[in-house]
Amino acid sequence: GITYTRWGRTKCPGRNTELVYSGYVGGSYWTHKGAAVDYLCMPKNPDWNYEYTNGTSGYKGYVFGAEYETYNYIGIGKSDHNYDVPCAVCRTVGSTSVLAVPGKTKCEKSWTKQYSGYLMSGYHGHEAASQYICLDKDAETLPGTSANKDGKLLYLVEARCGSLKCPPYYEGRELACVVCTK
Repeated sequence: GITYTRWGRTKCPGRNTELVYSGYVGGSYWTHKGAAVDYLCMPKNPDWNYEYTNGTSGYKGYVFGAEYETYNYIGIGKSDHNYDVPCAVCRTVGSTSVLAVPGKTKCEKSWTKQYSGYLMSGYHGHEAASQYICLDKDAETLPGTSANKDGKLLYLVEARCGSLKCPPYYEGRELACVVCTK
């Protein structure tokens, strides 16, 4: 089988899919210039190496929690703004490939849809780089986390015309995505 991350959910879809672990979305802080790009699915029950130091010091990388920056936009998150984001790492039995397709809600023939949703990333004007992820259209929040603490942030991604052909894309329209296996 293969594994993939279901961003914004705590469970895995489908009958041939099993939960490896669930956790919290994390990553670098949105203003850090030396930030790592990736979004991470941090397990709920971390292990620690044999030697570690409590407290912070300057010469290290950092991982912060992630929160939705959805304001009152259409689709997901009309009431999820500033809530922290869950995730699930899923394993699909019998599949050998996984593909997240931007701009689609359905998989190509002979591929199996795991979930679809909205393409998300960091904000284009922030210091830290980010990556694109496919957030489940039925995204959940972590209960009791509506405080605005920032960290790694998730924004909807919209199409911009120019070198991206319009039509078929439309200026400012939020992009869909789908995660497919085969």
